[in-house]
Amino acid sequence: MESRWIVLGEDGRHISLTRASVPSDFEVEQAEAALRAQGFSGWLAELKGDYWVSATRPRLAEIRPLAAPLSRFEDAARKFEAIRQRERGSVLSQK
Repeated sequence: MESRWIVLGEDGRHISLTRASVPSDFEVEQAEAALRAQGFSGWLAELKGDYWVSATRPRLAEIRPLAAPLSRFEDAARKFEAIRQRERGSVLSQK
């Protein structure tokens, strides 16, 4: 099963930090500083599963908050899934 570490924003968007390995403290600190500099916050999370496969929904595991998010991880995870479904539908309609 694919595994990657991501930064999950409060709005459900995400960026990948590493694949199949734990990011270094330096990488996490840099990601948190970048979030703060842009006025964002979120969480370091592990994403297990394929983002694009419809048969299984990838699992998100909260690791720790970054830049003091005001919302709940579960709310961001729901937004993440809604974005994933929209993007998958967009890609499938282009085929």
